Amino acid sequence: MEENKTNINWYPGHMAKTKKQIQDDLKLVDVVIEILDARAPKSSQNPDMAKIIDGKKRIVILNKSDLSDENENKRWQSYFNTKNTIAIIANCNTGTGTKEVIGKINEIMKDELIKHEQKGRVQKNIRVMVLGIPNVGKSSFINRITKKNSAIVGNKPGVTKQKQWVRIDNNVELLDTPGVLWPKFENKEVALNLSFIGAIKDEIIDEYEIAYHLINFLNENYQTELKARYKLTDDEIDSIYKNNSDNTERIIQIIELIGKKRGAIMSGGAIDQNKVARVILEDFRSGKIGRITLEKVK
Repeated sequence: MEENKTNINWYPGHMAKTKKQIQDDLKLVDVVIEILDARAPKSSQNPDMAKIIDGKKRIVILNKSDLSDENENKRWQSYFNTKNTIAIIANCNTGTGTKEVIGKINEIMKDELIKHEQKGRVQKNIRVMVLGIPNVGKSSFINRITKKNSAIVGNKPGVTKQKQWVRIDNNVELLDTPGVLWPKFENKEVALNLSFIGAIKDEIIDEYEIAYHLINFLNENYQTELKARYKLTDDEIDSIYKNNSDNTERIIQIIELIGKKRGAIMSGGAIDQNKVARVILEDFRSGKIGRITLEKVK
């Protein structure tokens, strides 16, 4: 297993078209709501979009906060606040945090609304664009805030295909956009984090390799949660460390131990690598391993 092997380069043609459409549509909107995955706020923030929306009023939604470390959620919220950006900790599946959004939109538009009223004009409609990479929960956010299934929802990347305007209040309209990744992930850590959270389709990556890197991260940062989920004893972990001085081999041995405990075994006794990889990735993505944050505020 080569630890530096991962090099994900995925940029379907429709994403280039979507990026251009977003640039055009930005002229129509007053506020941008950016949905980020609270487990990886930096990695789930498209750097191309950050450049495009620079100068626009912005609200950040730290979604899937129920799956991330509660203390880290607060640190990330404070981080964005220091950047003069409103950040809301949310779980769009349950609605936690979404009730704050309309109030925050009106709050950051207050001065413009007053100027509009002073000129004797009719009530100004605030147009808001919702941005986010695939699978961060844009459609779930819109469905929750509109209290109906107005947007297409799915649990796989790339479900939303075309723009949709949705009214969420008397004077607020949302524009949903398809999720957009960027042409190439120069940073290996970003590529891995996006793979862990399911922002990149599993069909285009080696699931075992991604599971390997995830177990390596969890073993270093969340070993207590890792051992609890898979009932790994201290003696078992100590034995692996004692018999293997190479970290790569240690992680492989831990994965094999997980495979045995979860019944991911093929005829002949060999570990079914694909099965154990899927188990690990699904356990992480569903929060069964625990509340895990992949990126900490630096």
